[in-house]
Amino acid sequence: MADRPLRELDGKTPLEAANKPALDEIAHLGECGIMDPISPGRPPGSDVANLALLGYDPFVCYRGRGALEALGAGLDVQEGDVAFRGNFATIDQKGVLVDRRAGRVDGRVFKEYLTDVILPSYPEVQVTVCPTVEHRLAIVLKGKGLSWRIGDSDPHGGEAPPKKVEPLDRSPEAKGTAEITNELLQVLKERLGDCPINQRKVEQGLKPANIILVRGAGAPPQIESLRKLYGVSGACVAVNAVVRGACCSAGFDILEVPGGTGGVDTDTVAKARVVEEIIRRYDFVYLHVKGTDNASHDGNIELKIKMIEKIDAMVRHLLDHLNLDETYIAITADHTTSLRQRDHRGDPVPLALLGPEVRRDNVTAYGERACASGGLGRIRGVNLMPILMNFLGNVPLYGS
Repeated sequence: MADRPLRELDGKTPLEAANKPALDEIAHLGECGIMDPISPGRPPGSDVANLALLGYDPFVCYRGRGALEALGAGLDVQEGDVAFRGNFATIDQKGVLVDRRAGRVDGRVFKEYLTDVILPSYPEVQVTVCPTVEHRLAIVLKGKGLSWRIGDSDPHGGEAPPKKVEPLDRSPEAKGTAEITNELLQVLKERLGDCPINQRKVEQGLKPANIILVRGAGAPPQIESLRKLYGVSGACVAVNAVVRGACCSAGFDILEVPGGTGGVDTDTVAKARVVEEIIRRYDFVYLHVKGTDNASHDGNIELKIKMIEKIDAMVRHLLDHLNLDETYIAITADHTTSLRQRDHRGDPVPLALLGPEVRRDNVTAYGERACASGGLGRIRGVNLMPILMNFLGNVPLYGS
């Protein structure tokens, strides 16, 4: 949701330009600050940023995004497994990548063509491929002697052929896992090439989803649940797989949302209604909306503002339907995504905290610059969870 000032908005950020009375109300009645999701000036991925917001230092516990993506998709990922996040993508007849998202295709239409995958050279390796939201998917490898220390096949921009997956260390486990992954990608490429859905796309002049790119090979993060750390029960209201995976790793229950899509068409108020229904069953609820990030990556200013206003409608429902005498609400972003660069940046994000014993400051609007003058000052993402748990009385005394 956070961004940089834009000439098209007379020097305002989309958050500053949007009509967002509910967000402004929280800032006006609460305490504000700005937050570096992982550290000042360090652009964070969504994976490490959400781990940080849950109170876990990603520089200590992070072991690749793939496991979070797979856990969030509901897949079983155990120690010793290797998981990937991936994209359905499009290559041309020369093998050059022309669209990393295959037109943001709904990958679930290919699910039946990606089951029962057996690798000719490695039949002992169990493979699971699971399309998630839009063009995204998760893959899990199970077998002996696997290593998550391998690279990506995604060239990450520009018109280039997909990369060969390489080991990132000299271990035989990494070398073998890279070879397994390259064979898997070839098998999946052949299946997609023979798929009637893609054949029809080519006939219609549309981009086929004729290859899969993998990146972020990983294992589950080594963390303790929030119940063990703070004695709290948690629930996650999100569609995005990596956010669900981070919350799953933290020991949260994952709630489904009717009308939640993980895209710009998501029903934000439906998410608020789910929170309203479950709030008395949980100590902590993690509510996430993805659409502002999608709009930023597409460079769509108007859509980003619209998404911020949809989030404001969600917040309005929460303010109107939760008991604010006993509830704390924190509003923030997991990273800055620049509309200009269409990518994550290391700029701090705004934070507003509302609750019965919050020290109100003089901030009157929710935005990147307004919140910077608030009483919370400038904190790191890992500081947010202790602040919230302190309000709940769940942080033990340090010292005597």
